[in-house]
Amino acid sequence: MNEQLTVAVLGGGAAGFFGAIACAEANPALRVLLIEKTGKLLSKVRISGGGRCNVTHAADTAAQLVQHYPRGARQLKEPFKQFGALDTVRWFEKRGVRLKTEPDGRMFPITDSSETIAQCLLEAARRAGVQILLQTTAEQITPQPKGGFELQLTGVHAQTLPVSRLLVATGGAPKAEQYAWLRQLGHSIQEPVPSLFTFNVPNSPLRELPGVSVPRARVRIAGEKLEYEGPVLVTHWGVSGPAVLKLSAWGARRLHELGYQSTTLINWLPDFTEDTLRQHLLEFRELHSKKIVSSNPLFGLPQRLWRTLAEQAGISPETRWLELPVKLQNRLIEGLLRTALAVQGKTTYKDEFVTCGGISLGEINMKTLESRLVPGLHFAGEVLDIDGITGGFNFQAAWTTGYLAGRAMGKLERE
Repeated sequence: MNEQLTVAVLGGGAAGFFGAIACAEANPALRVLLIEKTGKLLSKVRISGGGRCNVTHAADTAAQLVQHYPRGARQLKEPFKQFGALDTVRWFEKRGVRLKTEPDGRMFPITDSSETIAQCLLEAARRAGVQILLQTTAEQITPQPKGGFELQLTGVHAQTLPVSRLLVATGGAPKAEQYAWLRQLGHSIQEPVPSLFTFNVPNSPLRELPGVSVPRARVRIAGEKLEYEGPVLVTHWGVSGPAVLKLSAWGARRLHELGYQSTTLINWLPDFTEDTLRQHLLEFRELHSKKIVSSNPLFGLPQRLWRTLAEQAGISPETRWLELPVKLQNRLIEGLLRTALAVQGKTTYKDEFVTCGGISLGEINMKTLESRLVPGLHFAGEVLDIDGITGGFNFQAAWTTGYLAGRAMGKLERE
């Protein structure tokens, strides 16, 4: 095979597969090699969404989509116009996989099985003629004077491989040194730090309430401009749920600077101010003076949470509204609007590891995902300094960047 007609893709995940398929479909004359250092393909696809695979998010426009990316939003606007969520839905439907939308906007295959997505990608790669090399690592990448690269492959398929174009889709890495090989090619790296994590609260006043959830609360970091509203879940190690995870994504760099030590304040009643809440309790008290405070939860809050907040306020289990001292009522209001949690550390969300950081986007042509520094070198997926909140946004960025990079490589080689 002519060396000018060989294109290599590093990484057997979502972005790598989409890039390889798009490239091979755009130019069937090319030899497209997908190189994966482990023995497993699409491992993140398979575990995502609890094994259901949250493929994308229901969004009609690029403007809607970009609102969900703490890093990369501005740069993704044009790429999403080229290949957005609707294009992803059509891409899978064309290959026999229908997606469904859940009430919160997340989209899953109608089979509720991530294996459906994995098999679809494997079959699409096979049909497009993509060759897959497993347990093979590109130990060295050497740009060639006349263009293209020489890859030194080690592992099962050890060889010196000349390629005309290269797509790096190796995913995010937790440590900066894991990007050293890309620095050697001249690229600068935004320091990787964790994103999408839950908060550890070893001495939580809520520690007896694991499993209790509130559909809408506001989570705020004291002394910072970081806050997020949404469902909150109490866990045996602290707090989780979409509001916490999304807050961790938007605040990834600042929370890293704080060493994951902060005071987190939870407002269980975001529709109330202190004054409107006090007025509401006053009216309730007049109508239901003989009701016991701690055993009659208000505002639809879970019984166990209400009882705990009453206990924390110093209200005894027998106290009726009629007998409640103003001082204790004020403490209850404080707990309802500002439950303070001393956060000490973080926990990875399920098995889904997301980093903020990676290849600086200023060094990338976002139309083709080609390096502005090294001709013929393209990037896709989480290796870039792009990350989204939960809800299918990280996969959408992988599909989009993989697709545009693959199409560009196929088209350029054709020319």
